[in-house]
Amino acid sequence: MKQRLTFFAMMIFLLAIVPPAVSIAQQKGKAMEVKIMTLDPGHFHAGLVQKEMYPGVSTRVDVYAPLGFDLYEHLKRIAGFNNRKDNPTKWEMEIHAGGDPLARMLAERPGNVVTMAGRNQGKIDRIKASVEGGLNVLVDKPWIINASDFPKLEATFKAAETKKLIAYDIMTERSEITTILQKELIHAPEVFGEMQKGSESDPAVYIESIHHILKVVAGAPNIRPAWFFDVKQQGEGVADVGTHLVDLVQWMLFPEQVIDYKKDVNVLSGKRWPTVMTLPEFSRVTNEKAFPDYLSASVKNGKLDYYCNGAMTYALRGIHTKLDVIWNYEAPTGGGDTHVAIFKGTKSSLEIRQGKEENWKPELYVVPNSASSKAEILAALKKKVSALQAKYAGVGVEERGNRLLVTIPDKFRDGHEAHFAEVMRRFLGYLRDPKTLPVWENPNMLAKYYTTTKGLEMGYRATTASK
Repeated sequence: MKQRLTFFAMMIFLLAIVPPAVSIAQQKGKAMEVKIMTLDPGHFHAGLVQKEMYPGVSTRVDVYAPLGFDLYEHLKRIAGFNNRKDNPTKWEMEIHAGGDPLARMLAERPGNVVTMAGRNQGKIDRIKASVEGGLNVLVDKPWIINASDFPKLEATFKAAETKKLIAYDIMTERSEITTILQKELIHAPEVFGEMQKGSESDPAVYIESIHHILKVVAGAPNIRPAWFFDVKQQGEGVADVGTHLVDLVQWMLFPEQVIDYKKDVNVLSGKRWPTVMTLPEFSRVTNEKAFPDYLSASVKNGKLDYYCNGAMTYALRGIHTKLDVIWNYEAPTGGGDTHVAIFKGTKSSLEIRQGKEENWKPELYVVPNSASSKAEILAALKKKVSALQAKYAGVGVEERGNRLLVTIPDKFRDGHEAHFAEVMRRFLGYLRDPKTLPVWENPNMLAKYYTTTKGLEMGYRATTASK
């Protein structure tokens, strides 16, 4: 009873420091005012889209969610943004708690945009219902975590196109400066040559993404809900984080091109394995004293087998790619989540690395395929970097043994959390002028989710075969 009273006392405190919503009058002759509705926020990404204010977006945000831990954490994060010293936000939160959040939101409809970030099981049903109900959606990945839900994804995009709505997912990695520059160099034949095809055993593209279960977000420890560790609700590594990696491969290799999942994607293999957690480790990140009953099937000898890791290989228009998604419990001292991305060209390889040598910051290297070609590649790289100064002033080149480092000024290193605002600004632009939404976005999302869910499906087959 004491814990319950404490929880509700904290909820009342948060509602007091997050200003109440005020009515918004419709103004004729002006651009449509964007009114956000947040549905059942269960992941910190739901808060990060509100880390900044946006012109033409109402300060009022209506939140539809059950009363509980997820809602409390979300309001606490928004309150932190509203009350920070530097550039505080001014969000006015209207809370609709209890009942069926989706049904209530669709019935009341105080907004025209739905944002979602939380439980992934059944997420596509909530997205589909929102779009079919005439609402635009901005939704965190993944939209689907099982291949069986793929037809619902197709139906959702058909509905969005028919109703002229924007259905957009939050692909923050396109805003990372090292990735942007890597993409530029992939299409600089004098530096990179042509993209190799590779093979399943020697892929031409390799991307590794390492995340950590225990982490700090927006300056505070991120307490995860216990359901996060239920892969039936959260999804596994390939189907979750893997969406970012597949998106990058498509976006970098074939920019502004429509990808047809039926013709262009050939998934070759998949693999999955657990990160084993003790009860004290689980408690540290959830504040739960015991493993919940719905995780009992994954608890062996008092430890949780959390199947969050995965790998897959596939060919995209014949270019062989390997992805590794890894979740470790805790980052090494001074470190955090890391990203490795290697693209092999006929003249050089382009490598993003983020290890101890790089002080845990992502760095971009150009690695000539032979020592004899280094001088030629260096000259070509300097010429290309010079041409990029108009967009990325201060980017340079340094020799590091057999590698060439693309030096990046700190002003371009705005960090993962800032990328959510960049995605929101793109989304708002498409919302105000739907004709600017690239024709490749929706079909390429289909290709992305076809690839990730098929890779997970093959991982399950491999696990079953090994038993």
